[in-house]
Amino acid sequence: MRKMTGGSVADAQTILDNVGEIACEFASQRSERQRRRGLEKEDFDRLKESGYPLVAVPTEFGGIWEGDKIGTRQVCEILKTLAQGDSSIALVSAMHPAVIGSAGWSTISVAPEPYTKAWEEQRDWAFQTAKEGHFWGTIMSEPGSGGDNTQSTSGARLSDDGFHYQISGQKHFGSGSGMTSFMVTHAIPEGEVSPDTFVLDMRDADWDGSSGVELVAAWDGHGMTSTQSHRMLFENFPATRLAFPGDERRKVIAGMDRPQGAFFVAVITGIVEVAVATARQQLDSKRHRMRSYEEVEWAKVEIDAWVIRQSYEGMLREVERGSTPARNTLLAKEAIAELAESVLLRISKVIGGGAYSRHAPYGFWLEDVRALGFLRPPWALAYERVFQGSWDI
Repeated sequence: MRKMTGGSVADAQTILDNVGEIACEFASQRSERQRRRGLEKEDFDRLKESGYPLVAVPTEFGGIWEGDKIGTRQVCEILKTLAQGDSSIALVSAMHPAVIGSAGWSTISVAPEPYTKAWEEQRDWAFQTAKEGHFWGTIMSEPGSGGDNTQSTSGARLSDDGFHYQISGQKHFGSGSGMTSFMVTHAIPEGEVSPDTFVLDMRDADWDGSSGVELVAAWDGHGMTSTQSHRMLFENFPATRLAFPGDERRKVIAGMDRPQGAFFVAVITGIVEVAVATARQQLDSKRHRMRSYEEVEWAKVEIDAWVIRQSYEGMLREVERGSTPARNTLLAKEAIAELAESVLLRISKVIGGGAYSRHAPYGFWLEDVRALGFLRPPWALAYERVFQGSWDI
């Protein structure tokens, strides 16, 4: 693999090239990988070697992140490339920059007093973990919350040291459990009424309940099958609160109008691209003897895939322009969520009965792309936001 040079633009291209090399290797193992029900540490060691964890670290701290307007496209292209090799690993990897960004570390450079020094120290620490190759993930969702983090019912009790907390509550969709060193979650601090964000150090934590976390149910999703998005029960698990806490931080982040979800869009766009390319190659030998129905369905594949590409590019251009990036990212996410399912369904119809076999990749890809609609914000919450934002344009 190519080595980092210390220049942000060059290093971004180096990471893209390195990840492209890894994705090609993953693609050559696609049949076996699509049947996996779990992640393997070796794959994340390869990504660490590629320099990927640096996508979440700002340039001034030794990474490649240059802010939303420049960094979003760079990271999306890397993730889109990775998704063409392994859907599950790409989705887990997307959580890494998404989590560090949503926490505010890569976006809020200075916190107001009395949080200024503590926030500076915590930012330094978070970026250092990424530079050391640690992956970050999230275990926010709770049963019955509808994907809305503000509905968390988990509790956070302040420890005797007056600094650390102990988290209790049931969480699910913990993407990358077992591979991510650190995860963020939401809980209501004792004596307060609104949930806040906490950091969980998951390194060396046993999942049998002895360390405060118990595996309730291993991930068994129809798609993204090896993401290890487990359900966990936390009982007085050690946690650290964000050093710039509460509503004040959330208001600052909300005012930034960030493109939340862009990295997930990139993953699904990459899957669609490789699915269409694979199907086009497979159909080449029969294209002169397709039946009318097959010709029409394939034409619709091409049209929908074109709209997906335009939605993806349009999203990135609006981010680069700074033109309501949060809303445009949400619109792209929901449009691509629907179109991606359409593309994979139509491909399967044109390929024929062979696509229904688990020896073919298309059924796996169909379930993988369906994940986008369930990723935060999930369908109902997303459409509510689309509707409510219609009069804020």
